[in-house]
Amino acid sequence: MSSTALSEAVKILREGGVIAYPTEYCFGLGCDPQNSAAVRRILKIKERAEGQGLILVAANTHQVEQYAVLLGLERQAQIQNGWPGPTTWILPVKDATPAWIHGDHQSVAMRVTAHPLVSDICLQFGGAIVSTSANRHGRPSLLGTSEVIAELGEELDLVVDGPIAATAQTQSASSIFDAISGEQLR
Repeated sequence: MSSTALSEAVKILREGGVIAYPTEYCFGLGCDPQNSAAVRRILKIKERAEGQGLILVAANTHQVEQYAVLLGLERQAQIQNGWPGPTTWILPVKDATPAWIHGDHQSVAMRVTAHPLVSDICLQFGGAIVSTSANRHGRPSLLGTSEVIAELGEELDLVVDGPIAATAQTQSASSIFDAISGEQLR
């Protein structure tokens, strides 16, 4: 990603916009998790209920700890050893995390990305961003720039062009584990 494109994506996020970007498995929709209007816009695009909560993607564990409790968890080492990568953990939510992110839960879904483009966006933005699949709720995930533009383009402020980082390990959506029970949820 060029520095100009990266700057544009970060500018849009900071201004409350919604972007689509390639992730490990598919394209994701992203925004500033602190901006309730931007989050609600993503929920409207996806036709998704607010109470379900959203996944946040981060560049490092410091960004995770802005929203979730990680230190002191029994599985802390297991969680950190699996990142960066396509594994999402349901972590205890920090009190300051907005309800529009965690929904009806006292937990928040977080992942430290292995996708260099997404990591760069999070680093330049200065924190985690929303990362929900770029599709209408219940519809197939969108895997390419042209698919995203065709289906959602008019509702987005920017579609970041780039390849998804699908490998043998990421041929499906990220695995989701509960950090307290260790149970695999997806």
